[in-house]
Amino acid sequence: MILINGKPDNRINVQDRGLQYGDGVFETIAFRNDIAEFLSAHLHRLTLGCERLKIQLDASALQQELNDLIAELSTDQVIKIIITRGEGGRGYRITADMQATRILSTHPMPVYPESNQQNGIQLFVCSHRLSLNPALAGIKHLNRLEQVLARSEWQDEQFAEGLMFDIEGRLVEGTMSNVFLVDNGVLKTPKLDNAGICGIMREKIINLAVSLGIQCDTIDITQNDLLNADEMFVCNSLIGIWPVRMIPALQKTFTKRQVTDVLLSALKGMDRK
Repeated sequence: MILINGKPDNRINVQDRGLQYGDGVFETIAFRNDIAEFLSAHLHRLTLGCERLKIQLDASALQQELNDLIAELSTDQVIKIIITRGEGGRGYRITADMQATRILSTHPMPVYPESNQQNGIQLFVCSHRLSLNPALAGIKHLNRLEQVLARSEWQDEQFAEGLMFDIEGRLVEGTMSNVFLVDNGVLKTPKLDNAGICGIMREKIINLAVSLGIQCDTIDITQNDLLNADEMFVCNSLIGIWPVRMIPALQKTFTKRQVTDVLLSALKGMDRK
């Protein structure tokens, strides 16, 4: 199902700035067991992204369109929301009459090997380095070229995800996920002040850890920090948590997962509304 500004369609104007410049934001939401998971958190991040980019979002229209779309779903799906600045002429200048385009679509829920969660995954280390841009850091904007380039670096299916560092050598995220380390029982995740996406699942895990009495530090993380860590996992809204078993390029193997398993168990019982 695809809705564009509330109407069934699968085409946008070629002058839409989302197509022309990647001028917009998006959200990817898991619809499972008749629930759009963490919907309010996704909409909050979407709204913040629009505010950061100065896109005028009709939030009430979007909510009604989401309600209509969700009412039609009867199986597990992925809901994608795209908000662009709308149509505009040639050139970068923003004009007051631009009206945002709202695109809602549904997609089959991806099926991943159960072993990813049960046995852990192997990570590829991407050579592409993320640029630093505090103005865009944290938000899920439409320009994902850095992730596209990084994901193109490997085809071997033994690697479930790829790690991305920034141009100054700090660990930032995976190509499609956020990352966490555990060092002496302390949970650590990279600061995202200059690059990366502040994931919804990342936020939920940080809050969950605090509620469980697990110390969680948001800090700069180097490759040496990664090599010295006891545990590691990646996460996003669709996959939940995937423990990391090995990073072959760094000759790093993780044999512990005590904190990871505590969070995995707690996450399964979490209210996902």
